[in-house]
Amino acid sequence: MTKDAAAENGLKKIASFTVDHTVLGKGIYISREDGDCVTYDVRTVRPNCGVYPSTGAIHTTEHLVATYVRSSPLSDAVVYFGPMGCRTGYYLILRDSVSKSDAIELILSAFRFTASFEGDIPGASEKECGNWLDHDLAGAKREAESFLAAAEGWTEDRLTYPE
Repeated sequence: MTKDAAAENGLKKIASFTVDHTVLGKGIYISREDGDCVTYDVRTVRPNCGVYPSTGAIHTTEHLVATYVRSSPLSDAVVYFGPMGCRTGYYLILRDSVSKSDAIELILSAFRFTASFEGDIPGASEKECGNWLDHDLAGAKREAESFLAAAEGWTEDRLTYPE
């Protein structure tokens, strides 16, 4: 499709395609707010940098962070956690009952958990997972550590996408 082909076919431009990925760095941003849900953009890699985590590392990060947030005291407010197709981060969708500062702390805590995780990856058996052989714990830990180096100390006033 050409740049305008989507519009020519009656398709709307989705919100994530309006973000300027040339200025976006690692961090935590509010992607959108819909009704009582807030979507957090957890950007673990600078877009278009040429260095991306393996699918196994992304998959393992998904298992670890999703398990962590759904086991946290805020579990009732967790709607979804999963990877972006571009392999530069994840989306965490929370109910708006969670304060922005608590959301940031939940994200940072989940990535600290991932960075220090040892043992069997939750949900990584053939019975529990549709691609159970594609996991990379060492890669997930590296991704979490790299993200934390950029995101530790993140504050509410930094949740807006850069322009």
